[in-house]
Amino acid sequence: MTGPRASSRLSLPCRLGLVLLLPGVATAQAVGSEPPEKAGSATVTAPPDSKTPPDAGTRTVVTATRLPRPLRDVPATTVVIPRAEMERSPTLTQDALIRTLPSAATFRRTPSLVADPTAQGLNLRGLAPSGVARGLVLLDGLPFNDPYGGWVFWRALPRLGLDRIEVVPTGGSALYGSAALGGVVQLFSRPITGPVLDADVSVGNLGTGFVAARVADRWGRVGASLEVEGLTSDGYPIVPENQRGRVDSDTPSRHVSAQARVEAEATDHLSLSARAGVFRETQNGGTQYTVASVDLAWFAASARLRTDAAGAFELGLYGRTQHFAQDRARVTPDRNFEIRSALQDVPANDQGGSLVWTGPDLTLGGTHVLAAGVDVRRSAGRADELLFPATYTPTTLYARTTRGTQVSGGVFVQDLYTVSPALEFAGTLRWDTWRNFNGNQLESLANGATPSTDFEPRTARQLSPRLAARVRPLDWLTLRASAYRAFRAPTLNELYRPFQVGTVLTAANPDLGPERLWGTEAGVEATGPRGLTGRVTGFWNVLDAPVTNVTLATPLPDGTTRQRQNLGRARVRGVELGADWRLSRQWTALAAYTFVDPVVTRAPGQPDLVGRQLPQDPRHRGALAVTFDDPSIVSVTAQLRVFGPQYEDDLNTRGMGGAAVVDLFVSRHLFWKVDAFGAVENLFDRQYLAGRAGVDTLGPPFQARVGLRLRDVFSESNARAAPGAPAR
Repeated sequence: MTGPRASSRLSLPCRLGLVLLLPGVATAQAVGSEPPEKAGSATVTAPPDSKTPPDAGTRTVVTATRLPRPLRDVPATTVVIPRAEMERSPTLTQDALIRTLPSAATFRRTPSLVADPTAQGLNLRGLAPSGVARGLVLLDGLPFNDPYGGWVFWRALPRLGLDRIEVVPTGGSALYGSAALGGVVQLFSRPITGPVLDADVSVGNLGTGFVAARVADRWGRVGASLEVEGLTSDGYPIVPENQRGRVDSDTPSRHVSAQARVEAEATDHLSLSARAGVFRETQNGGTQYTVASVDLAWFAASARLRTDAAGAFELGLYGRTQHFAQDRARVTPDRNFEIRSALQDVPANDQGGSLVWTGPDLTLGGTHVLAAGVDVRRSAGRADELLFPATYTPTTLYARTTRGTQVSGGVFVQDLYTVSPALEFAGTLRWDTWRNFNGNQLESLANGATPSTDFEPRTARQLSPRLAARVRPLDWLTLRASAYRAFRAPTLNELYRPFQVGTVLTAANPDLGPERLWGTEAGVEATGPRGLTGRVTGFWNVLDAPVTNVTLATPLPDGTTRQRQNLGRARVRGVELGADWRLSRQWTALAAYTFVDPVVTRAPGQPDLVGRQLPQDPRHRGALAVTFDDPSIVSVTAQLRVFGPQYEDDLNTRGMGGAAVVDLFVSRHLFWKVDAFGAVENLFDRQYLAGRAGVDTLGPPFQARVGLRLRDVFSESNARAAPGAPAR
């Protein structure tokens, strides 16, 4: 299922590229987590079914503290989307799944089905969204965001390979460094058991075809898995009918991904893992000359050593090479003619590693669990542009190449201090440094001149503290509070790569500095009779120098009307509400609502922005979902998603109205291990705007598909789990 999951029935409400870096941890634990036999069964077994048992709060989560903890004991807001919920989700892509959480969004309302990765950054709790992600995405403990622009290749990781998703929507730099400014989303791989074969096949309107398969097996101490996925779609006309011209058509897209993983328990104390993957995606933005593609190859390896006296050590290494290409168009006002305006190629690569130590329990006025780690990452890339200006003069720019390299690293230490079962503290401190160098821009002019500009190397440092507490005065009542400082260093994309959306050109800025965040959150969770749980979390964040696309008072010579700038200061405050109710073993109801008030409070040089709402994020978002799940009859999830009005631009002149969208998922067991299912997104074909960058664009229309799902073909069980039992 999907939807408002007040913590997916597992924790507070709130709100993932591809994979690049991850030492494929055999049991899906993150860096610094305990081995399976110590981490708790929820980490290493098949996910629970929709009828979450009363002890759901004891399930193990990792992301909030980088250590395995029972969910109800974690001192920070944490949301879990378990595998069973993914299987019942009407959504087709990973970004659509994440956006069912009211506190999570991507840049604009356009899904990855019709938008390239540069418009798919992750935004949690309304923290100044833009194309770059202000939330860090991890896969099994290591970074998942693109190294050049912080983008997320949402379609690059097959969903069949995922065990669960954890979302922590608060400043996470104290544990994870840059890019965790707005929080962390972590994907965990399914444990390798076997032999097992899973497969999904579906077809739908809009020319949609989807196929995915996963095969895994284990031979004593060695296990291996292979996952593949392919999707094709004709898309839909993205421009509203009253603005559409002859150049406008559908938005077809294709992708294929594959990843292989091998793990081995070399000894009783040493485990090894390695994995590699490839991803290919092509997209069309709705006209002949608005196309994009991504090619990606990656690898990762890890080693984990567990000792009785000194704790656990985990080493992870990773690397990736990728190529992003994009064509841009110049379209006449009546949208009846277009010509190519630019070709852009962006090759990039990164390498990195981390070493994390988790100490044994120490007793001193309670129990202390210490953890410390160090990580480093090198990213390099360039943007090669070939421009086709409307007119030529001797000084007309027709080609440009910008390049740069960024090296970053950090060290952290954490003390998880349990005074008593009713009181726990978490104190974390991290120091980061990063350096931008080899920055250069080479331009080619029509008169043959080739001016070159070297950008000065720049080094910066940041100290990020965090203090959190969890109090449980009564068994049914849990209080949480935290205060934190977080940051995000500008990406190579923001520093060096200009871009175009619709008719709007935005310039890069090599002088950008880091964004910094001070914030706090506090919440209460209460469980009542008859399976009712309610949650309230308030948050207050002050964002200094956010990197924002600012409208220029005077366009640049090439017609650019916006530029990335550090804006000054913004205040982002709000509240999250959530409730879940297990009416019976078959019926579950979930509701969640997020209110965000993101306002610019200081803007030197841009006084008109003070008091304006940050663009690309509504103040109101909510979700309601009802699920009926009885394997002997049918499984049904009905979901309502509501989002309020928002603005396209920083000046709040281009408004977009809100909308309410209904989604539906139905499945029925047929025979043996075969299920039939149907999924519908936007059941009532609600039309709403997704963007207004020079031309209006629409959100996804009615989408429906039907398919077959093959479950655990080689497993011993021949039927789905009975109600109330663990799934499969």
